[in-house]
Amino acid sequence: MIEYHVRINGIQVNASFREQTVEKIFLPLLQRLTALQKNRGKRILVMLAAPPGAGKSTLAGFLEQLAREQKEPDSFQSIGMDGFHRRQEYLVSHCTERNGRQIPMVEIKGAPVTFDLERLTDSVRRVASGATCGWPVYDRMLHNPVEDALTVSGKVILLEGNYLLLNEPGWNELRNYADYTVSVRAEEAFLRERLTDRKIKTGKDPEEAARFVDFSDMPNVRLCLEKTAEADLQLQLDRSGDYHLVSEKANGGD
Repeated sequence: MIEYHVRINGIQVNASFREQTVEKIFLPLLQRLTALQKNRGKRILVMLAAPPGAGKSTLAGFLEQLAREQKEPDSFQSIGMDGFHRRQEYLVSHCTERNGRQIPMVEIKGAPVTFDLERLTDSVRRVASGATCGWPVYDRMLHNPVEDALTVSGKVILLEGNYLLLNEPGWNELRNYADYTVSVRAEEAFLRERLTDRKIKTGKDPEEAARFVDFSDMPNVRLCLEKTAEADLQLQLDRSGDYHLVSEKANGGD
């Protein structure tokens, strides 16, 4: 096993990846992306979409680390869409409809409506154009994005997020900027367990964490599982935390 330790959105994450998975899936993916970038002679944008709790931020960070260990350590950079959460004060003061009643947006934070899609789209367009630009990062302890926490400058940019390949109005335009796409699936019950554990790590007691996940997170999980578009590379996350290749388009990204 290859150990990977990282702090994501203010939370310490300790993960491990099987050497066979790295050799058979991750390294070939990095090689394909490097070749695609060189063939096009410009920056490429890769989108990694997965449901909440499927480990996409951890996977993206691990792929960046893996890429830095290869021949061109500065060419690969991972970023996330979570920095485009609307600010906490906005979510507290604005409402949306859920199950036929108006509720504060903060109660379903993480749903598509709680992101600034227009701003995200503008920023994705800039990244796809090859511009060097600032990028926000979400901090779970602050409950808010930190603006311009990163500078996007790599040749291969891996953007991860829940809804990047979502077949919903507005969201379905994002994939037009992608040169290559990856999606991850997992069992719904397994994702619930992981999300509840993550909430507990932010300070909620187990019962409160489970209630929040069932009301707020699980509708987002089901939305992603049901409405994520087919990607060039599709992976399945199992209960051990290992990834399996489901399908790969022969000409994906070409």
